[in-house]
Amino acid sequence: MERVLKIWFRSGWLLLILFTVSCGGGRQYASESSCVDSFRTRYARNFRVESYDGYKVVEMVNPWDTARLLHRYVLVDRDSELPDHLPEGDVLRVPLQRVAVYSSVHCGMLEELDRSECIVGVCEPEYVDLDFVQKGVEQGSIANLGSAASPDLERMVAAAPEAILVSPFEHAGYGRVEKMGIPIVECADYMESTPLGRTEWIRLMGLFFGVESKADSLFDHTEAVYDSLRNLAATTSVRPTVITERKYGAAWYVPGGNSYIGVLLRDAGADYLWHDDTQTGSVPLSFETVFERGQAADFWLFKYNAPNEMTYETLQSEYEPYRCFAAFEKRNIFVCNTGTVPYYEEMPLHPDRVLRDLILIFHPELLPGETLRYYRKLKDE
Repeated sequence: MERVLKIWFRSGWLLLILFTVSCGGGRQYASESSCVDSFRTRYARNFRVESYDGYKVVEMVNPWDTARLLHRYVLVDRDSELPDHLPEGDVLRVPLQRVAVYSSVHCGMLEELDRSECIVGVCEPEYVDLDFVQKGVEQGSIANLGSAASPDLERMVAAAPEAILVSPFEHAGYGRVEKMGIPIVECADYMESTPLGRTEWIRLMGLFFGVESKADSLFDHTEAVYDSLRNLAATTSVRPTVITERKYGAAWYVPGGNSYIGVLLRDAGADYLWHDDTQTGSVPLSFETVFERGQAADFWLFKYNAPNEMTYETLQSEYEPYRCFAAFEKRNIFVCNTGTVPYYEEMPLHPDRVLRDLILIFHPELLPGETLRYYRKLKDE
């Protein structure tokens, strides 16, 4: 490296490099600005942050094409003068005070950060298992914006959010909402490939809402507990086989081996039968393909959302061939009713709680006396 630098210096290239490279990896936005600090992530791969004199630049990486950006935001303190020569991107005056939220996940994050009062509107509140959201909608302090696919624009305007927090999808737009001029914050945390990578997005929320220290503290605690549980599960040599989810329509969507669910199962000391798959998302398979590999699996775990608790009888009535799985015959199925427990609201920030459940299922002897939080053993009646 030293030899290369000498060659560059002699040829005059070093001056050009020093002029163009910012401290975050080659992104310079204005000649008057120089990067004064970089926000270092430990696990997250889908966002990056750099601090400049008077503003911060947040870049969301496109998780479906990591060579491209999904979005760029420029964060400026709401009590400061707007700096000259800002880079391209949506300008957000922070800390944000009024936001509309499309997903229960981000409602849960704001509650953890003690910033739930910033939520002025939510989409599909009937699927948000958080008391403050239900009470806010009932009392009128939180607007019911309707479907996330087509929000009620009149209610959106009346709520007057400064930004809208959404979970982006590949090639998906936001319809007429995009024409309202309200910055859309595309939070692709669910596309992170590791549980702690997804959790680390709480630190980014801390930047948006002015609670960086609290966010860092929450993340540090979750990381420590998760690592402790992962190390505990690593002490056992027994790794039971497991399959997850169930058929939906014509396809059975199994988590990829490198998905955060795949990682959670591995960290819990299980032998996930699709661990050799390299994908980070879900993989659509036929029932026959899943049955061929997973018929003899020791455990079967899946989530569902229903007002009534599922039983072996209702599962079999849903699709008769389910009874042919060994986990069905041995009554070794564990389920999570996301309509009655806050799984989706808590899991992104607290994968340690889900990991604890999984260890209790696969290796109950490692956590004597503890009880399940999200999952339960499927009953006959």
